[in-house]
Amino acid sequence: MTNASAEALRDSRGLRLGTTSRAAADRADEAQWQMMTFADTPRLALQAAREADPGWALPLLLDAGFRLGLNQPDDRAAARELLASAGALASRANARERAHLEALERLQDGRVAAALRIWDDLLLEQPRDALAMHWAHQWDHARGDSASMRLRPARALPEWDDADPLFPCVLGLYAFGLAECHQYGLAEDLGRRAIALAQEQSTDPATPARVPWAVHAVTHAMEMQGRFDDGAIWLRQQQAGWTDGTRFASHLWWHLALFRLEALDVTGALRLIDTHLSGTALTHGLQCLDAAALYWRLRVMDVEVDALFKDLLRRWTPDPAQAGMDAFTDWHVVLALLGAGERAQAESWVARCAERVMRAEEGARSNHAVARDLGLPLMRALLAAERGEHDAAVRGLYLVHESAARLGGSHVRRDLIAQTLMHCAAASAQQHVGRAVLNERCLAKPVTPLTRHWAGKLGVAIA
Repeated sequence: MTNASAEALRDSRGLRLGTTSRAAADRADEAQWQMMTFADTPRLALQAAREADPGWALPLLLDAGFRLGLNQPDDRAAARELLASAGALASRANARERAHLEALERLQDGRVAAALRIWDDLLLEQPRDALAMHWAHQWDHARGDSASMRLRPARALPEWDDADPLFPCVLGLYAFGLAECHQYGLAEDLGRRAIALAQEQSTDPATPARVPWAVHAVTHAMEMQGRFDDGAIWLRQQQAGWTDGTRFASHLWWHLALFRLEALDVTGALRLIDTHLSGTALTHGLQCLDAAALYWRLRVMDVEVDALFKDLLRRWTPDPAQAGMDAFTDWHVVLALLGAGERAQAESWVARCAERVMRAEEGARSNHAVARDLGLPLMRALLAAERGEHDAAVRGLYLVHESAARLGGSHVRRDLIAQTLMHCAAASAQQHVGRAVLNERCLAKPVTPLTRHWAGKLGVAIA
């Protein structure tokens, strides 16, 4: 019997669980730790939890939420089945678990804002609901909501015990939110503290602390300050904690390549691509999005990367039926298609996005307005640039550049739009627009070799 009752267990943070099986509870807790530390995959632990208590909904929800975040068609389909199975067990679940079910169902339907409201309500009542914190942060990031990435952990952290094994993970989320809100010094301090706390908690001092989101937070703080050498050293120093059995490794290799590009070390960036960011190293959709963005940065720097893009498309085959579902994914798909020389396919993808935007039933999805107001103009500007219509491309890119945060992702990610704009401006009669964007960059962080590259392209002398 798995009714939430007096016999039901609580987790280590005092949250009631809808199971009376200690084995199931322990395996679910293990899976949650794996999710928040990005350690390999939680699927084996979740399978063990389901076997220990087939009537408990939470392991199904953990699996569904994990899959929804992978940006893969097969995983989205699997998540739908898992949520249907969890729904059949909902009468046995407790109120918190039913709330997670409802949030994931909203997420599945593209109603991200509605899902986030449910998780926010859970966290106001139960600030130590690590699962709500993890998922809310993940989807705040997907929406580019910097304020929520900072404020949501800030509301909860004082309620946590710093001896909790997941406390360093939550502190890492807060550090990243601070970095996205331009509070770089505090972000770096707290990111470093999160890693130190995790190391102190470790039963094996020889095992590196695994808090990749905290490593990520410090990395972003350094990137946004133009500290490319510090950033490369930082990632190398922490490497044992993020490369060994963590799903975050590919993204942090991506950041290391960005530091090499900021130093204008194209050879170093290409070497990292060869070993970590191309070919068989690309195994899922999120890695392919990173690869497309990195290759495009090289392309606008006039580096020959056609072969990389063509190989990427052989390994990543975006489903045309998904065009228009997510603006962030869409513009990366268009980058990949254009980079591989598939302009007709890129135009077809954009046309499908435009058609979806026009459907009345699409209005309920959170991403609809973003796709209409920013996604389509951005992709059309990229198509214009590919046709050699540089003035039109600059106008379109500049309008998107002003509101790019709504597209989702981080400031570092969206800098790609500014670099593409400067590339197009250098070839247009709109060089003054490129100079204006260059001025933004010069005031945002110290001048780097990459900034000097763009200044040279635009004919601007900088100190």
